[in-house]
Amino acid sequence: MWRGYGSAIFLEFGKLRPMTRMDGKRGNPQGEMSLMVEWSWRIEGVRSILCGSWSDEPLWPKTFAKLKKAKVNEVSLFGRLNEVDVKLDNKIHVVSFSTIEGYPQWTIFNRTADSWLTVRNGSLSLEGSARRKL
Repeated sequence: MWRGYGSAIFLEFGKLRPMTRMDGKRGNPQGEMSLMVEWSWRIEGVRSILCGSWSDEPLWPKTFAKLKKAKVNEVSLFGRLNEVDVKLDNKIHVVSFSTIEGYPQWTIFNRTADSWLTVRNGSLSLEGSARRKL
């Protein structure tokens, strides 16, 4: 789990490999698969929202730390516009929840197959080497 620009978050899955940024500095590791949520996300505990993209940023590190060693139990889509819900083994959920006009802003990357799943024009779209509209 790491934070991108602004409120974007990345969850890395599978075997991690080190990355080097263009400036030569060490970057965030990449997994075999990743979930990127650009904005409007929340992290849910059993009975409450622990934090979200609009929460005070000092809440984020403590909550993010709870995700780092967790294992994924399930990934599902919900709603008419295909939001994503990642259920972890510690009973925490990471959920996209777009609140602006347009479409949900998440992508699941499969780096071993050079493809990604996202929402385009209100429909699921598999892109990259396996490109097709779902």
